[in-house]
Amino acid sequence: MSEGFIADASVGVAWAVPSQASDATDELLEQVAAGTPLVVPTLWPFEVANSLLVLLRRKRILADERERALDALGRLPRVLDDEGGRLAFGRISALAADHGLTVYDAAYLELAIRRKLPLASRDETLCQAAESCRVKLRR
Repeated sequence: MSEGFIADASVGVAWAVPSQASDATDELLEQVAAGTPLVVPTLWPFEVANSLLVLLRRKRILADERERALDALGRLPRVLDDEGGRLAFGRISALAADHGLTVYDAAYLELAIRRKLPLASRDETLCQAAESCRVKLRR
């Protein structure tokens, strides 16, 4: 089994919405299904669920597609890291300011740095920040 990886919300949405998926995100989901640990901050379920709601409101997905996606994502095995809340006003906010990220995205970067795990993201700004922090990427 692999060491695991951090996935941001863009990857979670790609797992649930075929129009957002890529070969890389499909491969990541296969790795999770095969037992590779998926490590996410506690904000991940909120952020992914909200993204699906926004897609529904914008009529990019149907209500039943959203419900199926929520169910499937809710059943994914994942390790929820709860340290981010304690680090939000310090280390995470500093990373956000230093790299032009949202505090939400900086939470994923901080988690990858702290856990010494690769980061999976479809967000180019986050990927650039990760590279500058010498975080291995999965994309």
